Amino acid sequence: MLHPIESSAPGAVAARRSPAGAVPQQHDRLDDNPWHTGAACRSDEAGLFFAPSKEPTAARLAREEQAKRVCARCPVLLECREHALAQPEPYGVWGGLTAAERRVVLSRRRRRDGELRDARRVGVERRIAG
Repeated sequence: MLHPIESSAPGAVAARRSPAGAVPQQHDRLDDNPWHTGAACRSDEAGLFFAPSKEPTAARLAREEQAKRVCARCPVLLECREHALAQPEPYGVWGGLTAAERRVVLSRRRRRDGELRDARRVGVERRIAG
């Protein structure tokens, strides 16, 4: 199975597989995002980036580490990561982060954004009251 970034045919729709081994589903058109053409993972096997069905924990951790090593040398790591966070991609290693790690990043961003909104609101209230 191809990693979503491996689709390079114009107008192609990439497929992804859930960890449970479900049937691939359509993915956003990647040809609209030029960042993926320089991805290091384009030449690697998709199995490295997505968990097979019922993968033992030790095997999953080793596979994810290997995928992260590919990501570490990738010239578009940040673009890939932001793509996966914006989608959000529910499975696989994207931009050097697992799905669980991306959930943590998204949670922290939401918390930070909420704190910034609260700080701005307090600042506006102080200006109005002052």
